[in-house]
Amino acid sequence: MNWNSVMGLVSSLALAGPVILILLLGLGRYRSFPYLLAYFSTVFIYNLITGHYIHVSPETEYYWGMVNNLADTPLMILFLTYFSTSRNFTRRMHLLTAGYIVFEAIVVSVIGLNTEAITIIMGPGLSISIGLCLYFFIRNTKQAIEKRKATGKAVIVTSLLFGYGCYFLIYLLYYVFKAHIDSKGQVNLGYVNDTFLVYYISATLSSFLMCIGLLIEYKRVQKLRELRITRRELSAIYTTETKRAVPLRTAMLDFDRELWN
Repeated sequence: MNWNSVMGLVSSLALAGPVILILLLGLGRYRSFPYLLAYFSTVFIYNLITGHYIHVSPETEYYWGMVNNLADTPLMILFLTYFSTSRNFTRRMHLLTAGYIVFEAIVVSVIGLNTEAITIIMGPGLSISIGLCLYFFIRNTKQAIEKRKATGKAVIVTSLLFGYGCYFLIYLLYYVFKAHIDSKGQVNLGYVNDTFLVYYISATLSSFLMCIGLLIEYKRVQKLRELRITRRELSAIYTTETKRAVPLRTAMLDFDRELWN
């Protein structure tokens, strides 16, 4: 067993981590986490297929990879709405997702579902994902340092930014510059294996960070759920005729603002 086989197995186990945690912690029904669950599930299955832990036909492996690449950016943008700072920003992200899907459909209808189409589609998609991750990384990291809040979000978006940064480098070398093809037009299998090794390592580290972020964020989600229960209890206690000595919003620890931070 070589390094590629070992790291392929390790990365598969690592990619299964976020899927298992999202299901066990009950985050699969919370806000935009279903999109993250779908994202990691498709990547996890594709990793098993390319590592030949799941045996399928070459055609199935090829088209699964194509669909996986097409679904990558829409799923990620929809999940990143979790970090949105306002409803207007969320609406714009939804419009961006719709526009990107239209762009994918146009490219595929003109060129066909092939490597050339994926090369054209992945460039803007990775750029959008990295741009959004960078924006949310700066915002949430600043909050985590200055206000000691949003730590889970900061770790989650850090894992995504690291992963997409590595994937973008692989995309440039493999799809754009085609460094794996020598001057004679032959495929350098050694370079291909090294590319997969880099992918496996980056996927492993990114998934590990994601698991840490999910555990931290789960604690925050639990607190928000407790605040929601408190809100309902306070709403039942206080009536519109009762004058409150302390405003209800203050007693709820500014619950609504927490939903967007």
